[in-house]
Amino acid sequence: MFDLIIIGAGPAGITAGVYAARKKMQLLVISRDIGGQAAWSSDIENYTGFQFISGPDLVAKFEEHMRKYDITLKDNETVTEVKKVNNAISVTTDKSLYEARSVIIASGKRTKELRVPGEKEFKNKGLTHCATCDGPLFAGKEVAVIGGGNSALDAALQLIKIAKHVYIINITGSLSGDAIMLQKVGGSETATILNNTQVTAILGDKFVSGIKVKREGREETLSVEGVFVEIGLIPNSEFVKDIEKNQIGEIKINCRNETNIPGIFAAGDVTDVPEKQIIIAAGEGSKAALSVFRYLAQHKF
Repeated sequence: MFDLIIIGAGPAGITAGVYAARKKMQLLVISRDIGGQAAWSSDIENYTGFQFISGPDLVAKFEEHMRKYDITLKDNETVTEVKKVNNAISVTTDKSLYEARSVIIASGKRTKELRVPGEKEFKNKGLTHCATCDGPLFAGKEVAVIGGGNSALDAALQLIKIAKHVYIINITGSLSGDAIMLQKVGGSETATILNNTQVTAILGDKFVSGIKVKREGREETLSVEGVFVEIGLIPNSEFVKDIEKNQIGEIKINCRNETNIPGIFAAGDVTDVPEKQIIIAAGEGSKAALSVFRYLAQHKF
């Protein structure tokens, strides 16, 4: 029986782990990977204390900090169910079953799919969701970034430095990212922005060789060898059924990171906090751990 199980090891989960360990809780962290979405980012210029740091480097510092404490970590493990039974909370994964007096859900979000022909066939065969991870594989090649927000612009800015040409395929009338990112992308001769454009198919043989798009009522084919899908994110919250969520599946929390189920807390991008930023997720993780400490102190088990 653990005092606390933390689900997720992104900025929220890792920070919660550090705070909980410092409160001497008996602690388990379960995660499919270390770093979450932060590991996908390239140039981070708005995390306090670092004028510039890459996503993977920041994640490495997070992980190094967490591993200095006596924390049991189960990585490469996927949570399939969280359920409260009497005073205990059971956490089922694809490998085992665990119990705790409290849980923090910090499972983050995952990328949306295009749902077009060829998407599944060419996943990891030219189609990817991570420019930071896979961008170098497309050096000197023509690629397409699908999306029009900050995540798409971040991917485009990474690829502009290494690809031969970058098409930015945006389904709306204009890009919607931060002004400085829009300026950098718009000023690049390596990038072509195609607004009001919809991807209708991914083309190829063994690997991606192009995409079919619909623009101004006409279909055309763009020859690209890489496709980076950046069209938004879905909360990883399906494994907990009885918890209150908003219309897009984000877990509803109050200012103490409490959910509608006593003993179950949530933090980071999986929740309905209005802004999704690394520094906000980290702050929410610390708040959640402190709330858990207060909860455990006030209840008999």
